[in-house]
Amino acid sequence: MALEEVLNIKSNERRSVTVLGSTGSVGTSTIDLILRSPGRFSVDTLTGNSNVALLAEQAIQVNAKMAVIADETRYDDLKAALSGTNIYVSAGRNALIEAASRPSDWVMASIVGAAGLAPTLEAVRRGAVVGLANKECLVSAGEFFCREVAAANARLIPVDSEHSAIYQVFDFERPERVERIILTASGGPFRERTLDTLQDVTPAQAVAHPNWDMGAKISVDSATMMNKGLEFIEAYHLFPVNSEQIEILVHPQSVIHSMVEYVDSSVLAQLGTPDMRTPIAYALAWPDRMETPSSRLKLEDIQILTFEAPDPERFPAIRLTREALNIGGTAPTVLNAANEIAVELFLTEKLSFLNIAHVVEETMQQIPRSNLGSLDDVYAIDTEARRVAAEIAAKHTL
Repeated sequence: MALEEVLNIKSNERRSVTVLGSTGSVGTSTIDLILRSPGRFSVDTLTGNSNVALLAEQAIQVNAKMAVIADETRYDDLKAALSGTNIYVSAGRNALIEAASRPSDWVMASIVGAAGLAPTLEAVRRGAVVGLANKECLVSAGEFFCREVAAANARLIPVDSEHSAIYQVFDFERPERVERIILTASGGPFRERTLDTLQDVTPAQAVAHPNWDMGAKISVDSATMMNKGLEFIEAYHLFPVNSEQIEILVHPQSVIHSMVEYVDSSVLAQLGTPDMRTPIAYALAWPDRMETPSSRLKLEDIQILTFEAPDPERFPAIRLTREALNIGGTAPTVLNAANEIAVELFLTEKLSFLNIAHVVEETMQQIPRSNLGSLDDVYAIDTEARRVAAEIAAKHTL
């Protein structure tokens, strides 16, 4: 029996959709794709953090049944913006969880940060197909979260471009035939900079990514290569391989989004232009495919594709993420929380670029490993790691 039949999914039927985090970059791209395919999707619920105007506009455009604003103080504003429609309005953390519990076929989990954990878990627990764009689910709560996915027979379709690439070429029916997974990385804006020149780089330089248009935090993670380390942890939880089978390779052109090598030496790769709408569309239409407005790839124009190993001295974040995964338990949670604090301080010019990794490493050393049994455990260790990281960072303040 085909997998889509097991999951009660039929590619030719109209699919009901919930978008958690519709006002963010992934969410707006998801809405764009839905609007380009009239009749293919029906939208149950949209949620946003505080952008009432955009959330209301989206809800009206897609004729959503429900709109939820996370900021409870904006409830009246959203209610007013949607007056005269039949769209039900709600607000607050519990309303986000309620939105995820509603019986849509497919859920885009794109709420940023720890706020996305509980709603995404709610969608998982009802066995939904989840387009996963929230990294905390697998980085901060990976072991616990994956147990919940297995128990509910839910389905995770990764939305990150690298993991989507792997998903598209990975043989899940015969995983023992996979030799290794190769995560590609652009190398960020400082790929060619020497270590001694990285001490004085500015936030403006760090967020100037050469290929992708991203937010400030993820752009800094690209500059430190922490983003690739976090993706390494996610890949470990998404695919049935061990950590030694996952490698990272710098590919500055960002044309090959990732690769899977098999035991016969064949290497399968997914290629495309750098546009997040491609992996979002793959997740949204799975197990089918849908058209996107993404630019078509013309290899004759690119001509040259290059590759190099990442430099562990200039980019220690990759080593730190491997160590966190090998330690297990709460170690990845600590790593992620400490990195967020350090990056925030760097962006406000209170911490130097090179000290981001120092803060993360020292925080990991100070907080002993423990196990994660619930979301409360994740929240508790996340809070503790942020406190410790802030104290450590204060010693390195500019």
